[in-house]
Amino acid sequence: MASSTKYTSIVFDLGDVLFRWSAETKTSVSPKLLRSILSSPTWFEYERGRLSEQECYDRVGEDFHVLPSEIRKALDQARDSLVASHGLIQLIRELKEESKGALRVYAMSNISLPDWDVLKTKPADWSIFDEIFTSGAAGERKPNLGFYRHVISATGVDPRTTIFVDDKHENVLSARSLGFHGIVFDNEEAVRRALRNLIGDPAARGRSYLQTNAKNLHSVTANTEKQPAIILHENFAQLLILEATNDRDLVNLVEHERAWNFFHHGKGVLTTEQFPFDVDTTSVAFTVLKRDKALANSVMDDMLQYVDKDGIMQTYFDHTRPRFDPIVCVNALTLFYMHGRGGELSKTLQWVYEVLLNRAYVDGTRYYKHAECFLYCISRLLAASGDPDLHAQLKPLLKTRVQECIGAEGDALQLAMRIIVCEFVGIRDEIDLRALLPLQCEDGSWETGWVYKYGSTGLLIGNKGLTTALAVKAVEALSHPIVHFTPPSPTLTVVQPPSPTEKRSSMFSHKRQRSSSFKNSFQWLWHGGKMRKSVEISS
Repeated sequence: MASSTKYTSIVFDLGDVLFRWSAETKTSVSPKLLRSILSSPTWFEYERGRLSEQECYDRVGEDFHVLPSEIRKALDQARDSLVASHGLIQLIRELKEESKGALRVYAMSNISLPDWDVLKTKPADWSIFDEIFTSGAAGERKPNLGFYRHVISATGVDPRTTIFVDDKHENVLSARSLGFHGIVFDNEEAVRRALRNLIGDPAARGRSYLQTNAKNLHSVTANTEKQPAIILHENFAQLLILEATNDRDLVNLVEHERAWNFFHHGKGVLTTEQFPFDVDTTSVAFTVLKRDKALANSVMDDMLQYVDKDGIMQTYFDHTRPRFDPIVCVNALTLFYMHGRGGELSKTLQWVYEVLLNRAYVDGTRYYKHAECFLYCISRLLAASGDPDLHAQLKPLLKTRVQECIGAEGDALQLAMRIIVCEFVGIRDEIDLRALLPLQCEDGSWETGWVYKYGSTGLLIGNKGLTTALAVKAVEALSHPIVHFTPPSPTLTVVQPPSPTEKRSSMFSHKRQRSSSFKNSFQWLWHGGKMRKSVEISS
């Protein structure tokens, strides 16, 4: 099912990719006219080496009614403006070093031999290239397929394991038609990210980011017109990072002996200054840290004092703040079921089941931004308890609900949660993995995903560290092609993405120590947009 594709070569264009230049000159040749000259049939013949420099200037002068001497001046000034993109060249050098010599790098440029003689004198680290191919020497130019075939023949590269980077769409299209993984150079930052994501190990890079930023994986609020973004020192995301990584050195917790507070030291930010202790953070803390059973039971006894007349667990240890949220209820149930006391919250469980059954969570909850948070916490509940009745009641429905989400739009946190929940219920969500991988940043992180929000204002709170930790976990979950299944007789189900003419039935249709073999196991997801699917094996 999965390919072992690993990219071993990169082919770069030179002009407008690794070298920048200006069409502004101190001549009568305007930038527009200069670009027209460089796109003319005469210039193409010159780039193929079929015309001398003077022959080219004479013909172009006739074609565009400009003195050949003026054209020469304009082109000389354009050549003088050439500057190497040293940052991108440094990245290529790093990628080669990290590959320990396995990565081969080539240049393939539409450039005449006289212009190449000028370009190669420009200050740049030319040693990064294993070989450079020019249209002037090859007698062919992009996007003509002959030039690509010439490079393939001369280097022996396999297009299926080779990345091609060019600023012209038509050049990339030709490369893709021969099997290359094509990247259109639109801006340097995007290309740097794409190269890192294609060549590097995403999980290793994610873990490196977390370790580099250990103890500083703080939450932030969204930046709005009324409220600039600020850093929040809170416990909840730290606990989830700890649970995802099992690395205490990464997180910054302010621990409490009994009930826990969302904020460090209980001092509210952008809300009540003396913020009450809450059931949500307390439940997650006792679940993740696995405190003494007697103490846990004592805290759960306290929690039962905050169940309302409908049998629903409340959010705060404060009778003056009657609030409830289905995700808070799920996290409380996780603690109770972990200690064999789930039956004491039977009405809370029934309500959670009804929320899941009737999709009441699809637009998020009072305190949580996305539907995936609810589904993720349900999976935590089931993972924490082996209670067969609980699994029989929730797991089949959870499986159905998360399958409805596959392929919907979402940020990196939503995608990661979705993949993790799918893996828990026996579905390989390779569709969302394909969407998640390109979102990794150059530093190895994934951008901040919005987890929860202030109940009164709706101001969002996110955490890049948590998003990255869950993204790493999601990537690792799909790093092996073998799908877990329950005996006796597995049945293979392939879930294909809908065709453009197919109407989505999903309720979300309104949205849109590891070896190198670890990366190889999902590298195929990048290749040409092929085989985009989810696979489920179940009894």
